[in-house]
Amino acid sequence: MQVIKIHHPFDKKLIPAGSIVLAMGFFDGVHRGHQAVIARAREIAHEKRLPLAVLTYDHAPGVVYRQYKGGFKYLSTVNRKLELLDELGVDLVYLISFTSSFASLTPQQFVDQYLVSFHAQTVVAGFDHTYGEAKEASMALLPKYAAGRFEVVTVPKLTEDGTQEKVGSREIRQLIDSGKVEAANGELGYTYQTTGLVVHGLARGRTLGFPTINVEHPQEERLPGIGVYAVTVKIGGKWYKGMASVGHNITFGDGNQLTVEIYLFDFQQMVYGEEVVVRWYKYLRGEKKFDGAEALVAQMKRDEHDARRKLSKI
Repeated sequence: MQVIKIHHPFDKKLIPAGSIVLAMGFFDGVHRGHQAVIARAREIAHEKRLPLAVLTYDHAPGVVYRQYKGGFKYLSTVNRKLELLDELGVDLVYLISFTSSFASLTPQQFVDQYLVSFHAQTVVAGFDHTYGEAKEASMALLPKYAAGRFEVVTVPKLTEDGTQEKVGSREIRQLIDSGKVEAANGELGYTYQTTGLVVHGLARGRTLGFPTINVEHPQEERLPGIGVYAVTVKIGGKWYKGMASVGHNITFGDGNQLTVEIYLFDFQQMVYGEEVVVRWYKYLRGEKKFDGAEALVAQMKRDEHDARRKLSKI
């Protein structure tokens, strides 16, 4: 898959010659709704024997519009998004830097300078996709701006279990934040994952008989809500089963910073400095303050039993 990074205004020499079918969207998480958009675009690309391209952005547009206090937490970072798009059979990605100058384009300028310059023969997007202010940059209005230069295909809302609630990034973020990773995985269409670096912790788990790895995650990645989870961890190309605690270690004191500690089953290696991938399968319980180490260890044994049972089905 070819990735072309675009900064406004861009040099048109960057754009390959030849027509394309273009799917567009921010695609945070590349969930089942996004997959439906890309699948429709892929069908058209195969019918027309054209490359399948995607127009997407390097960060959330709301960052420019100051919509997020404390920064934005992504379901998929840029690298993860590109990985997912590659798995879906995309040939070319236009990765646009969403800047103030780009945001100042009118809908007509966006169509003329981008969609037309990209040689789009067909443009595909979800029913609620916008390319500016919603009232003047909706999918319903895109054919007017296209003026016959390309076909417009709008993919309808994908709903869950026949309900009217759409499968959407906002809804999935809420599920992740509340610890409902199984439901989030169902809407994503794959198991949610994060990345991180194994760092030194306080080594309390070792003294309790549950040695853990402490994973420091990038600030822009969205961690599941506080609690204990059944997970798998990829280290050096191999996956290991375990259980993860996202929390503040409240048994040993108040005011501790948020940490991610993972106990890997039947694992004895020293892995400080390793870059790892964590897949989140099931929420086991919330964070609880125990009377002492003995009560904590008893609970961790129950957690391990529950996690092993869940992960045995993978």
